[in-house]
Amino acid sequence: MTKLQELLKQINRKHVYIQTHNFPDPDAIASALGIQELLKHNGISSTICYKGKIDRYSTDKLRELMEIELLNVEDLSTILTDEDEVILVDAQKGNSNIVDITGDEIICIDHHPENEKFPYRFKDIRPKVGACATIVAQYFFENNIPMDRRIATTLTYGVRIDTNNLSRGVSKLDIEMLYRMFDECDYEVIHMLENSNLCFDDLMAYSSAISSIEVYDDISFCNTGKDCPVIANISDFMLALKEVSFSVVYSRKSDGIKLSVRSEKSMLDAGKIVAEALKGIGNGGGHASMAGGFVPCTGSDMDVKLLEAQMKERFLNVIADVKKRAL
Repeated sequence: MTKLQELLKQINRKHVYIQTHNFPDPDAIASALGIQELLKHNGISSTICYKGKIDRYSTDKLRELMEIELLNVEDLSTILTDEDEVILVDAQKGNSNIVDITGDEIICIDHHPENEKFPYRFKDIRPKVGACATIVAQYFFENNIPMDRRIATTLTYGVRIDTNNLSRGVSKLDIEMLYRMFDECDYEVIHMLENSNLCFDDLMAYSSAISSIEVYDDISFCNTGKDCPVIANISDFMLALKEVSFSVVYSRKSDGIKLSVRSEKSMLDAGKIVAEALKGIGNGGGHASMAGGFVPCTGSDMDVKLLEAQMKERFLNVIADVKKRAL
């Protein structure tokens, strides 16, 4: 029995909800679309939902070009019931980047480190895989389910973005799935999306990050300004500096501070470090090379500045302890 067949056996309703993490990226959207198509192939209808907004131009362009319908969970508040079945993709229950909606989270498909606190009827969680879209693509091929140009293009873009074009956290399975989807996907669309992924506000965020960067040994911190949608890209950008091997980038939101963390040293596990550094004041986690976090804060500008200083000190102390233990 394949994993998709195991998944399908756990669904008891004719319509289910597919939930991505908050502020979904191309990998989350691609994974959700792929699962929706697989369910449709097996006679099950579904609705893709998320919390927040799609705040990247290229991500919203992908949604538009591929005609993907995503509903905000706020619009479903009067529709969802406790008996509705929910499939989580590219996220796990209890994590900081996904809201707990009404319904029963019966299935989880993800590629982040596993949160073992929450059980599911079926789970396929593979932290060694670079993109959740890779897992979903494999479902098509191992079950001989046709993949049209729309699905292949969306899944391919999701894999390319989440692995930074096969330069980060990539596995053999990611490469295999890209190879098998190559003839079916529209690379003109992919290249257009990859080459048109910045707007003027993004450029200003890069400017703010560059002007605010602080480097301690090989650890960098920078502030992108308020409501920045590209902190992950800026964190990658900072890690490209030869003087930096661990990058922390943050942006103030209306309800707190969002962080993106990158590491190129195996000794410095980004996911573990951000979780430890934010313990007690926020939460975070992720892969060894890439992670994220969030610290709630609705105070004044001075409160935020004090919190930023506290976060820096916490990161530096945790990293110092990790390096000391490694000696």
